[in-house]
Amino acid sequence: MALARSRALVLAVAFACTASAAHAAAPPIQQQMSTEEFKATGLDKLSPDELARLNTWLGRTIETEAAKAAVAAKKKVEDDNRGFFNFGSTDPIKSAITGEFRGFGQGRVYTLDNGQAWRQIDEASLAGVRLTHPDVVVSPSLVGNAWYFAVKGYGTRAKVIRVK
Repeated sequence: MALARSRALVLAVAFACTASAAHAAAPPIQQQMSTEEFKATGLDKLSPDELARLNTWLGRTIETEAAKAAVAAKKKVEDDNRGFFNFGSTDPIKSAITGEFRGFGQGRVYTLDNGQAWRQIDEASLAGVRLTHPDVVVSPSLVGNAWYFAVKGYGTRAKVIRVK
C-alpha cells in the first residue's frame, strides 16, 4: 500500500512538471488554429507586431497558469498524503471527528470530517468521555514520522497512524 502511494506521489509530481514544460513550449496561436479558425476569430486582421504581442501575452499567461497548477497539484498531493508520508511540514491537521467520540483506546479508528482515518497504536486512555463531533488536532512528532491525536479540551494525546 505504501509503495502504491509513493508511486502515486512520484507520478503526480512528474505530471505537474511535464504539464508545465509542455505549456511553456506552446507554438504561436496561428499555428494552433486552422486557417478558418484564425480568420473567423479576426486574428488575421492583426499586424505582425500585434500578433507577436498576443503570442507573448498568451505564452506568459500559460506559463503563469501552469506554474499555479503545478503548485496546487503538489499541495494537493501533500495534503492528501500527509500522515502516510513525511513532507517535512510541522503544521498540525485540524478537523473534527465524524460522529461520536467515546474516548481513546488502543486499536480504535477515528474518522475525521476531512476524510482521513487514524488508528490508535498506543495504550493512551481517555475513559468515560462521550462527545459528538469534537474538534481534534493531529500533530506530527518533531523527529521521525509519528503522529499524535488530541481532542480539544483534553490534555491526553494518543499515538496514531493514518489508515485512510
